[in-house]
Amino acid sequence: MFEPPPVHKERHFTASALVHDIVIGVSDGLTVPFALAAGLSGTSLANNLIVTAGLAEVAAGSIAMGLGGYLAARSDAEHFASEKIREQREIENVPDMEEREVAEIFEAYGLNTYQIEPILDAFREHPAAWVDFMMRFELGLEEPDPRRAFSSAFTIATAYIVGGLIPLSPYMLLHVTRQALLASITVTLLALFVFGFVKGRYTGTRPLRSALQTTLIGGLAAGAAFLIARVFS
Repeated sequence: MFEPPPVHKERHFTASALVHDIVIGVSDGLTVPFALAAGLSGTSLANNLIVTAGLAEVAAGSIAMGLGGYLAARSDAEHFASEKIREQREIENVPDMEEREVAEIFEAYGLNTYQIEPILDAFREHPAAWVDFMMRFELGLEEPDPRRAFSSAFTIATAYIVGGLIPLSPYMLLHVTRQALLASITVTLLALFVFGFVKGRYTGTRPLRSALQTTLIGGLAAGAAFLIARVFS
Protein backbone atom coordinates (compact mmCIF):
# COMPACT_ATOMS: atom_id res chain seq x y z
CA MET A 1 0.00 0.00 0.00
CA PHE A 2 1.34 3.42 -0.98
CA GLU A 3 2.34 5.57 1.97
CA PRO A 4 2.77 9.31 1.55
CA PRO A 5 6.26 10.60 2.31
CA PRO A 6 6.71 12.02 5.80
CA VAL A 7 6.04 15.70 6.14
CA HIS A 8 9.27 17.65 6.29
CA LYS A 9 9.18 20.20 9.06
CA GLU A 10 11.87 22.81 9.07
CA ARG A 11 12.86 24.22 12.41
CA HIS A 12 14.39 27.65 12.26
CA PHE A 13 15.02 30.02 15.10
CA THR A 14 13.10 33.24 14.39
CA ALA A 15 13.42 35.19 17.63
CA SER A 16 16.94 36.52 17.12
CA ALA A 17 15.93 40.09 18.01
CA LEU A 18 14.45 38.94 21.32
CA VAL A 19 17.54 36.89 22.16
CA HIS A 20 19.74 39.83 21.19
CA ASP A 21 17.92 42.08 23.66
CA ILE A 22 17.99 39.48 26.43
CA VAL A 23 21.71 38.85 25.92
CA ILE A 24 22.49 42.57 26.12
CA GLY A 25 20.36 43.08 29.21
CA VAL A 26 21.43 40.02 31.18
CA SER A 27 25.13 40.25 30.33
CA ASP A 28 25.33 43.90 31.35
CA GLY A 29 23.14 43.27 34.38
CA LEU A 30 25.44 40.51 35.58
CA THR A 31 28.68 42.42 35.10
CA VAL A 32 28.07 46.07 36.03
CA PRO A 33 26.27 45.64 39.39
CA PHE A 34 28.72 42.87 40.26
CA ALA A 35 31.66 45.19 39.61
CA LEU A 36 30.11 47.98 41.67
CA ALA A 37 29.32 45.73 44.64
CA ALA A 38 32.69 43.99 44.45
CA GLY A 39 34.52 47.29 44.25
CA LEU A 40 32.65 48.64 47.27
CA SER A 41 33.42 45.43 49.16
CA GLY A 42 36.98 46.66 49.59
CA THR A 43 35.82 49.74 51.45
CA SER A 44 34.43 50.15 54.95
CA LEU A 45 30.83 50.32 53.75
CA ALA A 46 28.33 48.03 55.41
CA ASN A 47 26.43 45.44 53.41
CA ASN A 48 23.18 47.40 53.54
CA LEU A 49 24.87 50.39 51.92
CA ILE A 50 26.43 48.18 49.25
CA VAL A 51 23.00 46.73 48.51
CA THR A 52 21.47 50.21 48.37
CA ALA A 53 24.15 51.41 45.95
CA GLY A 54 23.75 48.24 43.89
CA LEU A 55 19.98 48.56 43.65
CA ALA A 56 20.31 52.21 42.68
CA GLU A 57 22.70 51.20 39.90
CA VAL A 58 20.33 48.45 38.72
CA ALA A 59 17.45 50.94 38.58
CA ALA A 60 19.48 53.57 36.73
CA GLY A 61 21.14 51.01 34.48
CA SER A 62 17.89 49.36 33.47
CA ILE A 63 16.39 52.73 32.55
CA ALA A 64 19.47 53.73 30.56
CA MET A 65 19.71 50.38 28.80
CA GLY A 66 16.00 50.33 28.03
CA LEU A 67 16.17 53.84 26.63
CA GLY A 68 19.18 52.84 24.53
CA GLY A 69 17.27 49.87 23.14
CA TYR A 70 14.28 52.07 22.34
CA LEU A 71 16.37 54.68 20.53
CA ALA A 72 18.29 52.02 18.60
CA ALA A 73 15.06 50.38 17.42
CA ARG A 74 13.58 53.75 16.47
CA SER A 75 16.74 54.57 14.53
CA ASP A 76 16.47 51.28 12.63
CA ALA A 77 12.83 52.02 11.75
CA GLU A 78 13.64 55.55 10.58
CA HIS A 79 16.58 54.31 8.52
CA PHE A 80 14.40 51.67 6.85
CA ALA A 81 11.70 54.24 6.04
CA SER A 82 14.16 56.70 4.51
CA GLU A 83 15.86 54.00 2.43
CA LYS A 84 12.50 52.74 1.20
CA ILE A 85 11.52 56.23 0.02
CA ARG A 86 14.86 56.57 -1.76
CA GLU A 87 14.42 53.19 -3.44
CA GLN A 88 10.90 54.09 -4.61
CA ARG A 89 12.19 57.29 -6.17
CA GLU A 90 15.00 55.47 -7.95
CA ILE A 91 12.58 52.93 -9.43
CA GLU A 92 10.39 55.77 -10.65
CA ASN A 93 13.19 58.01 -11.95
CA VAL A 94 15.95 55.63 -13.07
CA PRO A 95 14.26 52.25 -13.72
CA ASP A 96 16.96 51.15 -16.17
CA MET A 97 19.62 51.42 -13.51
CA GLU A 98 17.46 49.54 -11.00
CA GLU A 99 16.79 46.80 -13.57
CA ARG A 100 20.53 46.43 -14.03
CA GLU A 101 20.94 46.04 -10.29
CA VAL A 102 18.24 43.35 -10.22
CA ALA A 103 19.95 41.52 -13.06
CA GLU A 104 23.30 41.63 -11.23
CA ILE A 105 21.72 40.13 -8.13
CA PHE A 106 20.24 37.20 -10.06
CA GLU A 107 23.37 36.74 -12.17
CA ALA A 108 25.23 36.13 -8.92
CA TYR A 109 22.89 33.14 -8.42
CA GLY A 110 23.67 31.76 -11.89
CA LEU A 111 20.63 33.02 -13.85
CA ASN A 112 21.10 34.20 -17.43
CA THR A 113 19.46 37.07 -19.30
CA TYR A 114 16.59 34.97 -20.67
CA GLN A 115 15.73 33.72 -17.18
CA ILE A 116 15.96 37.17 -15.64
CA GLU A 117 13.78 39.01 -18.17
CA PRO A 118 10.42 37.51 -16.99
CA ILE A 119 11.33 38.53 -13.45
CA LEU A 120 11.94 42.10 -14.60
CA ASP A 121 8.61 42.10 -16.43
CA ALA A 122 6.87 41.04 -13.22
CA PHE A 123 8.64 43.76 -11.23
CA ARG A 124 7.61 46.42 -13.79
CA GLU A 125 3.98 45.43 -13.21
CA HIS A 126 4.37 45.29 -9.42
CA PRO A 127 6.58 48.18 -8.31
CA ALA A 128 5.78 47.62 -4.62
CA ALA A 129 7.22 44.10 -4.84
CA TRP A 130 10.18 45.53 -6.73
CA VAL A 131 10.88 47.96 -3.89
CA ASP A 132 10.56 45.17 -1.33
CA PHE A 133 12.98 43.01 -3.31
CA MET A 134 15.57 45.79 -3.52
CA MET A 135 15.27 46.53 0.17
CA ARG A 136 15.92 42.89 1.02
CA PHE A 137 18.49 41.81 -1.54
CA GLU A 138 20.30 45.02 -2.47
CA LEU A 139 20.37 46.76 0.90
CA GLY A 140 19.89 43.76 3.18
CA LEU A 141 17.14 45.49 5.17
CA GLU A 142 14.06 43.87 6.69
CA GLU A 143 11.09 46.01 7.70
CA PRO A 144 11.23 46.42 11.49
CA ASP A 145 8.31 45.45 13.66
CA PRO A 146 6.45 48.70 14.53
CA ARG A 147 6.28 47.50 18.15
CA ARG A 148 9.99 46.71 18.22
CA ALA A 149 11.06 49.92 19.99
CA PHE A 150 8.82 49.41 23.02
CA SER A 151 9.36 45.65 23.23
CA SER A 152 13.13 46.09 22.93
CA ALA A 153 13.18 48.71 25.69
CA PHE A 154 11.06 46.54 27.99
CA THR A 155 13.04 43.35 27.28
CA ILE A 156 16.46 44.92 27.79
CA ALA A 157 15.41 46.76 30.96
CA THR A 158 13.77 43.65 32.47
CA ALA A 159 16.72 41.43 31.55
CA TYR A 160 19.09 43.97 33.10
CA ILE A 161 17.13 43.94 36.37
CA VAL A 162 17.06 40.14 36.47
CA GLY A 163 20.76 39.93 35.74
CA GLY A 164 21.63 42.68 38.20
CA LEU A 165 19.82 41.10 41.14
CA ILE A 166 21.87 37.91 40.86
CA PRO A 167 25.27 39.30 41.96
CA LEU A 168 23.55 41.49 44.57
CA SER A 169 21.58 38.67 46.20
CA PRO A 170 24.49 37.39 48.36
CA TYR A 171 24.90 40.87 49.84
CA MET A 172 21.22 40.81 50.74
CA LEU A 173 21.45 37.40 52.41
CA LEU A 174 24.88 37.47 54.08
CA HIS A 175 26.12 39.90 56.70
CA VAL A 176 29.88 39.41 56.27
CA THR A 177 31.08 41.40 53.27
CA ARG A 178 33.92 39.06 52.33
CA GLN A 179 31.61 36.05 52.37
CA ALA A 180 29.09 37.97 50.29
CA LEU A 181 31.81 38.84 47.76
CA LEU A 182 32.92 35.22 47.35
CA ALA A 183 29.30 34.09 47.05
CA SER A 184 28.62 36.84 44.51
CA ILE A 185 31.54 35.69 42.36
CA THR A 186 30.28 32.10 42.51
CA VAL A 187 26.64 32.83 41.65
CA THR A 188 27.63 35.30 38.90
CA LEU A 189 29.85 32.74 37.15
CA LEU A 190 27.19 30.07 37.60
CA ALA A 191 24.53 32.40 36.18
CA LEU A 192 26.75 33.15 33.18
CA PHE A 193 27.22 29.42 32.58
CA VAL A 194 23.51 28.64 32.82
CA PHE A 195 22.59 31.65 30.69
CA GLY A 196 25.08 30.65 28.02
CA PHE A 197 23.81 27.07 28.02
CA VAL A 198 20.17 28.14 27.61
CA LYS A 199 21.15 30.66 24.94
CA GLY A 200 22.93 27.91 23.02
CA ARG A 201 19.85 25.66 23.16
CA TYR A 202 17.62 28.39 21.75
CA THR A 203 19.99 29.64 19.07
CA GLY A 204 20.94 26.20 17.77
CA THR A 205 24.61 26.36 18.76
CA ARG A 206 26.27 23.75 20.97
CA PRO A 207 24.98 24.49 24.49
CA LEU A 208 28.15 23.53 26.34
CA ARG A 209 30.35 25.56 24.04
CA SER A 210 27.99 28.52 24.35
CA ALA A 211 27.99 28.16 28.15
CA LEU A 212 31.79 28.06 28.40
CA GLN A 213 32.18 30.95 25.97
CA THR A 214 29.62 33.09 27.82
CA THR A 215 31.22 32.30 31.17
CA LEU A 216 34.70 33.14 29.89
CA ILE A 217 33.75 36.38 28.17
CA GLY A 218 31.37 37.47 30.92
CA GLY A 219 33.89 36.54 33.59
CA LEU A 220 36.63 38.55 31.90
CA ALA A 221 34.28 41.53 31.53
CA ALA A 222 33.20 41.28 35.16
CA GLY A 223 36.81 40.91 36.28
CA ALA A 224 37.90 43.95 34.30
CA ALA A 225 35.00 45.99 35.64
CA PHE A 226 35.83 44.78 39.17
CA LEU A 227 39.45 45.89 38.88
CA ILE A 228 38.42 49.31 37.59
CA ALA A 229 35.91 49.67 40.41
CA ARG A 230 38.53 48.71 43.00
CA VAL A 231 41.03 51.20 41.60
CA PHE A 232 38.61 54.10 41.86
CA SER A 233 36.88 53.01 45.09
